[in-house]
Amino acid sequence: MDKKELPFLTAIQLSKLIETKEVSPVEATQAYLDRIQEVDPKLNSYITITGEQALEAARQAEQEIAEGVHRGPLHGVPMAVKDQFNTAGVPTTGGSSILRDNVPAEDATVITKLKNAGAILLGKLNMSEFAMAEIYNHPYGTPRNPWDLERNPGTSSSGSGAATAASLCATSLGEDTGGSIRGPANFSGLVGLRPSHGRVSRYGVLGGSWSMDTVGPISKSVEDAAITIQAIAGHDPKDTYSWDVPVPDYLAALTGDISGIKLGVVQERMDSPNLDPEFRDTVAKAISVLGELGASSEDVSIPLAPNAGALTMSILNVEWSNLHRPLFEPNIDELDHNNKIRFLTGSVIPAQFYYKAQKIRAMLRQQILDALEKVDVLVLPTGPVTAPPVESVPGIQSKEHALTGLAGRISFTGPFNLAGTPAISVPCGFSAVGMPMGLQIVGRSFAEETVLKVAHAYEQNTDWHNRRAPV
Repeated sequence: MDKKELPFLTAIQLSKLIETKEVSPVEATQAYLDRIQEVDPKLNSYITITGEQALEAARQAEQEIAEGVHRGPLHGVPMAVKDQFNTAGVPTTGGSSILRDNVPAEDATVITKLKNAGAILLGKLNMSEFAMAEIYNHPYGTPRNPWDLERNPGTSSSGSGAATAASLCATSLGEDTGGSIRGPANFSGLVGLRPSHGRVSRYGVLGGSWSMDTVGPISKSVEDAAITIQAIAGHDPKDTYSWDVPVPDYLAALTGDISGIKLGVVQERMDSPNLDPEFRDTVAKAISVLGELGASSEDVSIPLAPNAGALTMSILNVEWSNLHRPLFEPNIDELDHNNKIRFLTGSVIPAQFYYKAQKIRAMLRQQILDALEKVDVLVLPTGPVTAPPVESVPGIQSKEHALTGLAGRISFTGPFNLAGTPAISVPCGFSAVGMPMGLQIVGRSFAEETVLKVAHAYEQNTDWHNRRAPV
């Protein structure tokens, strides 16, 4: 095989070649490093590239595999992570100039787990400053979408979306508070899985919201997402919010058989006036494909779903501002324009307003759980539109402008971070101008295997995931 083609394989395809010794981890790692050097100046997907460390880890993986020690599907596979996860001896900036010199002494638990799985860390990926949605300024360069360099690859796990879609890593990790895994997956034509709240440890993760932050994969395929989540899932005594529940074999769940699965089509999102008609039609066709594969569908109602954007940001702004106050107050002039407004807003929101938002959140969560009692999964668009131009993310200018944003992507992804349920975005088509669109599939708490199964069955009966970004 031409070594230049290695980066275009899925993680699981590359894994099988590495396990059978047809490709060495060193060859694969070097191929990715060469492609990063060639392509990433156009994308700004990486903040830090750990080339020497990656090659050293690849040599170790090569030796272990040669000696008959194979740790699992990620052994020797080059990947990258959002620069939100602490990495010992490697800068963790959170996408902010304030943390430019922050070098942790200890790995986040997810990084430790990836290393134990034998994964090769290529580097740290670009992101919205402090993982806060749309921002005006990226101190490490504005991330670009590989499908159209003038468009946004998604926020806040921007680099994870851009790098994975451009084949600058085999798979990646993002972090999803209000949709920051599913949003980049939607904009960049990828699979993005937000696990159940508490499924993956957040120890060593630069936080935003204690009640919503969740770590998960952004990958080229559902199988890749399955092996990535498999490596990082599980209880962690260092994170008191992680659940001590069994972790299933996610790859084994991908049987392709969804006969008898009941789909609930969320009407408040399919009928949203903010949903682009082309996107609505594409998602409707995707639901039809699932029907042809043996799933049944019925309309379900989640009346509070349209309020998810306002609820998410009300809660997030308060928790985020409180968490980072000691860091932000002395460095407020270095914050992005939008983040400065969010910090100041979150600092003055009355306690009774936050409390009311949490009460409404509980009502929304119950509506979602009630709907999932009737069906196995919920289906809806991942967002209302395809990736917008980079220049269309201006600074927050007014109350009216801020309110408009609450009716966008976060009102489609937000219901499920508020509920803590697992949700995946899988490519389901392309717009007339060639931009990806995503189908969102939502399951019951700790039923990631179900959403992965449905997503995989759809993926394997369509060809959207086989398209290659032109960059």
